[in-house]
Amino acid sequence: MRLAVAALLLAWPALLNHYPLVFSDTGAFLALTAEGWPVWDKPPAYGLALGALGAGWTLWLPLLAQALLLAWLIGLAARVVAGQAGAGFLLLVCAGLAAGSAAPWFAGLLLPDILAPCLVLALALLGAASERLGRGERLGLQTLAAFAMAAHPSHLPLGAALVLLMMAWRGRAALRCAVPLAAALLLVPLGNLALHGRFALSPYGAVFPLARLVADGPAVRTIAARCPEAGWHLCRWAGRLPEDSDEFLWSGEGPVWTHPGGPIGLTPEAAAILAETLRREPLGVLRAVLANGGRQLLRNRVGDTLGPENLAGSVGKQLALGFPAAEGARFAAGLQARGVLPLVAAPFLILHPLVLLAGLGGTLLGGWWAARAGDAPRLGLVLCVLAGIAVNALVTGGLSGPHDRYGARLAWLLPLAALLVLRPATGAAAAAPPWRSSRASPAACPRSPAPPAAP
Repeated sequence: MRLAVAALLLAWPALLNHYPLVFSDTGAFLALTAEGWPVWDKPPAYGLALGALGAGWTLWLPLLAQALLLAWLIGLAARVVAGQAGAGFLLLVCAGLAAGSAAPWFAGLLLPDILAPCLVLALALLGAASERLGRGERLGLQTLAAFAMAAHPSHLPLGAALVLLMMAWRGRAALRCAVPLAAALLLVPLGNLALHGRFALSPYGAVFPLARLVADGPAVRTIAARCPEAGWHLCRWAGRLPEDSDEFLWSGEGPVWTHPGGPIGLTPEAAAILAETLRREPLGVLRAVLANGGRQLLRNRVGDTLGPENLAGSVGKQLALGFPAAEGARFAAGLQARGVLPLVAAPFLILHPLVLLAGLGGTLLGGWWAARAGDAPRLGLVLCVLAGIAVNALVTGGLSGPHDRYGARLAWLLPLAALLVLRPATGAAAAAPPWRSSRASPAACPRSPAPPAAP
């Protein structure tokens, strides 16, 4: 019952919208089951899950599954990290996240984005607190982490970085968090082999970093230096390449979609230009990645997934093809599809920057105490959250381009981590943080020596 209530708290923006929040990419994931064609730039895992959970009936079912999964994970972290297993604390944490963070806006959004913070939490628990977990809990976290890494190309490097961090810190004690990474490294190429005929982690992924390096300049200089002798399709665009990576990638009149084979046909050329650019300007590429990653760290607002842009032709189309007419009507009646959700949502987003700043301060303070106290579960959570946010910024902002959504999907872990690591643990063995009362407990005080026995 408590998980159901916590899930409702975490999914309230979908209730406000009268329909699960969606994005144009949601339609691409739905197409895998509605039309039977794979998404060229994404692994099939999340699309298959949407199809299985929705069962061609309603998108409320996968939305409910997401919210329940997140509620379970937060409850598990509260018990393992903070020693708080009660329903009251879980509901209090979920209510706080629901009121002041981006957590519910991603729990209520049907995209793999919600799996990025789930991955961070799962690997933190597996790497730093595995001994406090039951066998079923460990298996559940490993399955979740493997699925999260298989669900989106940006999650695999994020997971790999966190696994390396945990193993460098804890050695053999963190081996259990390496299991899902190994599973994902096998599952993703197998999925791409089945759907695209290519055993690769990202069969056509070279197009994305190429778009970023065109926008940043290094790839433009490579094309200018090698054309027209190279004979590339992009030689026709020399001197007029789009300066915006999104325009490069998605404009119907842009370089990608004017290629006879679209992004799939452009991939070999994109890979060749990337390799040449890295050879010519390695430091320029590194500077661009770091600069974009730094800008991404500062972009954490909810908003760029709330509008109706391109939803009718993507989500609406797939609902019409694979779901009952009533489901399409419910989607069309939602605030998002009608274009009014950003205005309605605005008052609920005002507190987010302040909560993030407070969460950052609390996380750093809690990490300092956990390091002093030798509290591995709390320190592991802090390390994974901070490292996860940094790696996420480099991967998404550095290789694709800074967007609010990429940062906001993970930034809400800061207030969650602060709530968990600063909360005094229950139980006789709980350590007391140094900012609590300085009065020592009786057990900690040295006993007065017993008076000498009378002669």
